[in-house]
Amino acid sequence: MVRVLLVDDEAMIRAGVRSIIANDPGIEVVAEAADGREGVEMARAYRPDVALVDIRMPVMDGLDAAAEMRRVAPGTGVVILTTFGEEEYVLRALAGGADGFLLKTGDPRELILGVRAVAEGGAFLSPRVARRVLDELDRGRAAERLAAGGRVSGLTRREREVLALLGAGLSNLEIGRRLFLVEGTVKGHVSTILKRLGVRNRVEAAVLAHEAGLVDHAGNAPGPLPDGG
Repeated sequence: MVRVLLVDDEAMIRAGVRSIIANDPGIEVVAEAADGREGVEMARAYRPDVALVDIRMPVMDGLDAAAEMRRVAPGTGVVILTTFGEEEYVLRALAGGADGFLLKTGDPRELILGVRAVAEGGAFLSPRVARRVLDELDRGRAAERLAAGGRVSGLTRREREVLALLGAGLSNLEIGRRLFLVEGTVKGHVSTILKRLGVRNRVEAAVLAHEAGLVDHAGNAPGPLPDGG
């Protein structure tokens, strides 16, 4: 069972999120909080698998709360849930260690997908948010792209293939199917990639894959390359 902490100062929003989560028998809301500070204390007390955290709240906003949750409950994945899709919020949330970013106005199915992805140790960005992040990264980032290319060049051919598909938004299972690998092998490659690149999670790895040019503007990545190892 995936245990979820819901942090939002609007009772109606919390009720709506609860009703969506109730559609999945494998997910349950174990605690709720109406402000960021209370959310941090709930995360410390309940150690949920995932915390869904609103950005704009009294006492402590969601971005500060997310960063604090990562400190007091490092096993809890944090997903920012908000109506605000501006790039500055997205980039600040990711820089603070958030594992996902969802818009309240998005498809309810994205909420379930996001919770499950983060609970399994992955990351999730709603498609609209991902597009905003990539557009922002494309603006005047030649130096960053060059640096990203240098970091990626230290990976093996197979690791670059896995990173490219990760950047295209594929799950470990989907990457395995594309590269004809079992899921456990893919997980091993992903762990090695994160360590070798010095990134904290799949979101940062995916951004680096785009910066390095491993994924095209349509979100496509190559399949297995000749002699991949």
